[in-house]
Amino acid sequence: MPSSLRTLFQLDPEVIFLNHGSFGACPLPVFQVYQDWQRRLERQPVAFLGREISFHLRRARQALGGYLNADPDDLVFIPNATHGVNIIAHSLELKPGDEILTTDHEYGACDYTWEFYCSQAGARYRRQPLPLHPTDEEVLEQLSLGINPATRLIFLSHLTSPTALCLPVEAACRLAQQAGVLVLMDGAHAPGQVDLDLTALGPDFYTGNCHKWMLSPKGAGFLYARRSLQPLVRPLVVSWGYHATSETTTGSSFVDYLEWTGTHDPSAALSVPAAIQFMRDQDWGKVRRTCQQILNQSLPHINQIASLSSVYPDSPDLHQQMAVIHLPASTDLPVLKRRLYDEYRIEIPLIDWNGNKLARISFQGYNTPGDLDALAQALKDLLPTASLITHADSGF
Repeated sequence: MPSSLRTLFQLDPEVIFLNHGSFGACPLPVFQVYQDWQRRLERQPVAFLGREISFHLRRARQALGGYLNADPDDLVFIPNATHGVNIIAHSLELKPGDEILTTDHEYGACDYTWEFYCSQAGARYRRQPLPLHPTDEEVLEQLSLGINPATRLIFLSHLTSPTALCLPVEAACRLAQQAGVLVLMDGAHAPGQVDLDLTALGPDFYTGNCHKWMLSPKGAGFLYARRSLQPLVRPLVVSWGYHATSETTTGSSFVDYLEWTGTHDPSAALSVPAAIQFMRDQDWGKVRRTCQQILNQSLPHINQIASLSSVYPDSPDLHQQMAVIHLPASTDLPVLKRRLYDEYRIEIPLIDWNGNKLARISFQGYNTPGDLDALAQALKDLLPTASLITHADSGF
């Protein structure tokens, strides 16, 4: 992995950034394209938003469709994956007694989305329990056990946020189809971190982020809907696309309804082709594989130095560029997080998941093995005291 990659990102050089997974980081060449689009918008806003934008967005969707192996008219740009989950939850028109089936590894904001819509409708959000790192068979068994005549949709992360687990999404899609149940995949962490072929995967709905592992600017996400199900999708905001004219229509009511929701800055979405080109130019498939290998090699070292038990005792290939490590059950997570940043300048999320205290490591192309060594040393120094600090010391 070329050391020059670090210079292509704008991250603070004084910070050891092991949290790409939360909000991503946009490389400078892509960010410059983003700013070029913003300048073009401000130079003639009426021409840009009133007459040109459909053409520009279609070209961006064509590039995204090529990257995801999906028809551009089955894709629409949205701000982020959580927004996409809200669109589908809003569209289902749940009724009393309906159920949404998921696991207990899902992202909190999306859990809240389903809890809200289910509570409004008198429906149930069923979270099937899974161990920290289950086998594919255990995931599919729990989903099978959860399906019943009331199940309307299976909601599943492609890569989970709290536990960095890659779920068997293709098999889950087949399971849902055999049961006559819709499926929505949350791909917040997948595009750019794994090879994603939506045609081969075959979900009913898939929502993903471009601003994380695809390296686009913040504000670029997408929603995919199977062509036959697009009439089901209702916009969260109704605007001009509801009555698109011959001059403004994209030819797809799915895109018309969701693409134009009032005045906004589309520059992040328009920069997605530049992010895709950046990854091609940098041979990003090789970068990803190298990152995963370095993380695999470093996890036992981190666990040993910090006297931690391994989350991956049997196979180190259960994760991609994100992985979690155990922290002692007595660890005061807010205090440890503050001290890691204030004293060691390490940015990393600490997570309390089902009684497991975890640190989630993201290893991106700008990271080095030295970043992981620094984390190991910091944990060795801090963990013996992190459980002894009182709430008074932590500011409570």
